[in-house]
Amino acid sequence: MSITTREATLEDLPVLLEFEQGIIDFERPYDCTLKDTKISYYDIEAMIVSQDVIVAVAIEGNEVVGSGYARIEKPKPYLKHNVFAYLGFMYVKEKARGKGVNGLVIKYLNKWIRSHGIDEVRLDVYYDNPGAIRAYEKVGFKNLLINMRMSLNDLKI
Repeated sequence: MSITTREATLEDLPVLLEFEQGIIDFERPYDCTLKDTKISYYDIEAMIVSQDVIVAVAIEGNEVVGSGYARIEKPKPYLKHNVFAYLGFMYVKEKARGKGVNGLVIKYLNKWIRSHGIDEVRLDVYYDNPGAIRAYEKVGFKNLLINMRMSLNDLKI
């Protein structure tokens, strides 16, 4: 069965809210700073209707099996580019993993990004999530920066 991509609609909201919780559940072991209670990363409904964001979904048969978004952002004033796109909300249902869904979603998002005259794309990934890092490298992303943190409760000096 082939996988297609399209822009998300408000009708997709229930499954996208499930995807968001799937992402959070997956990322909790990587980030000890996340609250233990139910949290939300995104206002998905607002993203779907925004002019500066596109939410994409991957469809297999009649089922939404993947998602991602691209958001237009202004960079720090010292960077060469005047605008960039930030990718997030990348999720693939377990049964669809290994089928290139992530790459198809990124390709769809990249078309939208280019249509806005943007050629700089960024995203964040946990450094100790090698599966995600490989998936992003497969479509052309390269490591740029490591974001570090410390709790003063763990201070070693």
